[in-house]
This record gives sequence, structure tokens and C-alpha cells, in this order.
Amino acid sequence: MNHCAKNRGFSLIELLVTIIIFSVGMLAVAGLQTVSKRANFESLQRTTAAHAAYGLLEDMRTNGNGIDVYRAAVSFGGGSLGAEPVPNCSGAGGACNAFQKAAHDLWFWENFLDGAREVGAQGSSGGVVSPTICVIGPAGGGAGVYVVTVAWRGTVALTNPVIDNCGTGSGNYGSSNEFRRVVQVPTFIDPSI
Repeated sequence: MNHCAKNRGFSLIELLVTIIIFSVGMLAVAGLQTVSKRANFESLQRTTAAHAAYGLLEDMRTNGNGIDVYRAAVSFGGGSLGAEPVPNCSGAGGACNAFQKAAHDLWFWENFLDGAREVGAQGSSGGVVSPTICVIGPAGGGAGVYVVTVAWRGTVALTNPVIDNCGTGSGNYGSSNEFRRVVQVPTFIDPSI
């Protein structure tokens, strides 16, 4: 009996081939992790923008007497509304008229999208990247379709950017708005109801 045939093991070449195959598999997993994190971040941004758009529309619906204040805001974001309006209309005991409530609602949703509602040791941590909020509705603020659009900066350039004016020309979304993402929510509001 041949003594060498019994003691065969892995050769160095077999070990190197195994390591290369394992490394290629691990690189694929690392790449998938990167794609997954990017997709998760984009999804979180879209969810936050949609939440703000629906929230602002609900505020508009419940405060029909202040509809002109909402509609006059047209485009805002990135702290453009400044400090919190006085009086503070967020509490149940706040005595605010419809126009003050509308101004406070706009400020609240801008702060929400800017991430100012979630502040830690390193600064703001929530919101979306470079937000712009646009409100359009019927001239004169009467009954009709009102649209709240939220634009923000995505992580990857698009080859066919969204056709919409919200946030264009701000420079926040690339030279051709190729990084701009948009959530647009239309609804019918009758301020007299």
C-alpha cells in the first residue's frame, strides 16, 4: 500500500482557489450592502417627505379660514421661514386666529423637513436633504384642488429628472436638477366647510 496516497490533503493551489472564490462572494455581499443602504436612505427620505405633505394638507383642510396664508407661501424650505412665529399655536391652550395658526403650521412643517425636530449632540438628525416645499391652489383661495409638493436632494443622479417647478433654480439639486426627488400630493379642499 502506498503510504503517500493515504496522507493527501489540500494543496496550496486548492487553498488559493477557495480563498479567491470566497473573496469574490464577500465582495458581492459588500456591494449589496451598499446598494441596500442607499435604497433604504432614499425610502426614508420619500416617507418623510410624504408624511410632511399629507400633514400640511390636513392642517390646510382643518384651517380653511387661513387657506390664503398657506397658498401665499408658494415655496419655502431650508429655514427660510425663520424663527417660530408668535404666538405659539401648537398647544391646545394657544389662542391663535386662523392666519397665525397657518403661519405656525408652515413653520412647523418646514422645521420637520429640515430635521430641526430631531436635534442631538451633533445637530439635526432627521428630515430630508435640502428640502423645498411648494403649495399651489386655486386663485383667491376658494374651493378646489390644492397641491403640496416636497422636493429634496437624492443620492444618485437621474437621467430623466422630474418635470415640476418645485425647487428648480435653487441650485440644491444639481445643475440640471438631476438629483431632485419629488413627492406631490393633490387633494380637494373646500375652505368653507
